[in-house]
Amino acid sequence: MLKLNFAKKLVTIAACATMLASPLMAAEKVYRLKLAETWPTNFPVFGDAPKNMAALAEQMSNGRLKITIDSKNKHKAPFGVFDMVRSGQYDMGHSASYYWKGKVPNTLYFTTMPFGMTAPEQYAWFYHGGGQELMDEVYGKYNIMSFPGGNTGNQMGGWFQKEINSLDDLKGLKMRIPGFAGEVLAKLGAKPTNIPPGELYTALERRTIDALEWVGPSLDLRMGFHKIAPFYYTGWHEPATELQFMINKKKYDSLPADLQQILKTAMRTAAYDMYIQSYHLSSENWATMKQEFPNIQVKSFPPAVLAAMRTANDELLAEKAAADPLAKRILESQAEYMKKVRVWTEISDKAYLDNVSN
Repeated sequence: MLKLNFAKKLVTIAACATMLASPLMAAEKVYRLKLAETWPTNFPVFGDAPKNMAALAEQMSNGRLKITIDSKNKHKAPFGVFDMVRSGQYDMGHSASYYWKGKVPNTLYFTTMPFGMTAPEQYAWFYHGGGQELMDEVYGKYNIMSFPGGNTGNQMGGWFQKEINSLDDLKGLKMRIPGFAGEVLAKLGAKPTNIPPGELYTALERRTIDALEWVGPSLDLRMGFHKIAPFYYTGWHEPATELQFMINKKKYDSLPADLQQILKTAMRTAAYDMYIQSYHLSSENWATMKQEFPNIQVKSFPPAVLAAMRTANDELLAEKAAADPLAKRILESQAEYMKKVRVWTEISDKAYLDNVSN
């Protein structure tokens, strides 16, 4: 009888120990996610954003959330990230929303729009003006959650092998330019195309294309475009290019609530860090380009060309809004928010720059 009672006590103690240990064991569970990025291995700035995000998430979670990153060199599908995240082949992705415009047209509005908001204005729209909610609506249909993933700021208008003096110079022009700006140029007679980053220099060198836009000095210097296309045009088409983090919604829902919040915080922090990194590197690299490559000619498109671009842009926006109620809501939200926020931009940043430049 003594042995039986002792055995019962051991069982009871073991059961209690198990119950007490369970929360600790659950807290120590490691969640592993895989992320596919559009960029090549060790691609600066763009590739730094997911790396920084993953490091932050692991650190803030005390090692409970680990994210491995596969570049396009491994998964071989730079423009297939949307489908890989949607299907669950990858848990996360880092890319640009306008790459999916052929698949889901309403995604393109969340990267940037020609003649649209600047980076601070666009971030304000995402976080306080309803932009994130609209993006949730678009991506939610595809089992994907999408979040701002890092901004380049105002991008340059591109590298051209010949000077653009009139609209005639755009006709038949073969140019690498993604997003809505490609549709604008196509309406004016150009021939836009999209090419992965690793193939841009070769395409320009071999005259497969006549011009290309990439980012700005932060990334353009290392690409070497100035060696084969001397005309560097200022921007109009991507005033606030926001990359994106994507998460498979089922995978996100499977995470504990604290890790969900940690992941969102890491993404938001890494996105802003990319913005300031890009701004810093553009200033550094432009100083280098100006000193070491004095043959670079910085140009602005002629007023008549810009006016035609704006007209084409407005006509295309009207067509998109008329064809799709959701597109109409997104575009109206952006237009209304920009109208309001631009007033402040004009009397704050723009007025300051105008004042101190006199």
